[in-house]
Amino acid sequence: MQFALVARFQAVAAPFGEDALIQFHRQISYVALVFILTHPILLQLAGTDIVGLLNLAQAPLRARFAVASTVLLLVLVATSVWRRRLRINYEVWQITHGLLSVLVVAFALAHMLLVGYYLDQFWKKWLWAVMTAALVGLLLWVRVIKPLIRLRRPWQITEVTAERGRAYTLTLRPVGHSGFSFAPGQFGWLVVDRSPFAITSHPFSFSSSAEYTDTVQMTIRELGDFTSRVGQIRPGTRAYLDGPHGVFSPDRNEGPGFVLIAGGVGITPMISILRTMADRGDSRPVLLLYASHSLAEATFYDELEDLERMLVLTTVLIPENADPDWTGERGFIDAPMLSRHLSAQYVRRQYFICGPAPMVAAVEDALASARVPAERIHTERFNFA
Repeated sequence: MQFALVARFQAVAAPFGEDALIQFHRQISYVALVFILTHPILLQLAGTDIVGLLNLAQAPLRARFAVASTVLLLVLVATSVWRRRLRINYEVWQITHGLLSVLVVAFALAHMLLVGYYLDQFWKKWLWAVMTAALVGLLLWVRVIKPLIRLRRPWQITEVTAERGRAYTLTLRPVGHSGFSFAPGQFGWLVVDRSPFAITSHPFSFSSSAEYTDTVQMTIRELGDFTSRVGQIRPGTRAYLDGPHGVFSPDRNEGPGFVLIAGGVGITPMISILRTMADRGDSRPVLLLYASHSLAEATFYDELEDLERMLVLTTVLIPENADPDWTGERGFIDAPMLSRHLSAQYVRRQYFICGPAPMVAAVEDALASARVPAERIHTERFNFA
């Protein structure tokens, strides 16, 4: 199931959203880890000498597989939870995470087969054979079949535009195909100047209007790893896109109005939503709360002023650091700040929150305390690892 959750099946993600699937993927990992670590403890209490089996020099092969699987699982969880603290490069982590996941499952299956006790009946063997075949099928789908499809649908980067806040907008044009349509707020997985079979791809929201599909745009901020080199990409570079993905979109969550809450690079899907509404002549009211490190780093700052004249849009800029003469909001988005801008009528609106995970969690809690229905709150954390 863990492999299926992150295999990018749009039909699987559609009822929940990618953000919810990723959060569940993380949480169920902790649950699985607890069960796996409890397994040898229960066996020890039942009379099996587990301590003796830890002597790998003399232990049977089934015990070695069990220890290897458990140790690799601990490494997998640790490197995922503390990736940034351990300063593990995203590309290195993605490759390592996939490899460790396969080894954990393979060694665990070998352990079960060698023990034999739990697979002593014919139907149980068939059950595990089917699940193993499903796992292999998922790996083939993600690493072979989908890249083959993308290989026949390349894109070309036609323009690289510098934006405020150390960000760049990539304009991509489909080569030899018609591209695809997307809903404002959705995202895609991007591979630049490499084969679609490359292990590492990067998720970025579309920033362009969904009304124009002859090209698509992604706005990427320099935050490290691949993103630190995005400004060096040359027009004409070949790229591959896997998308669109996600349900973080007003098109999928209709309402009488919208509240958009963005932190930092979380403005990217919001600008796509606003641009699309402007192109459609959408007159529904929108409140945008946009937190950034400073006004100078507020990406799309100038365009937001233009959009206010085209839409029923109210923009609240929230710089963390502002000049002494700044009279607007400042600091971090919290419950008191939300209460100053959200009256009772806003409960009926649809809420879209995108930004760093701590900000998203804090806003979710504040909206829950304000009794905004959970089905009206939609989140995107930009935090796949």
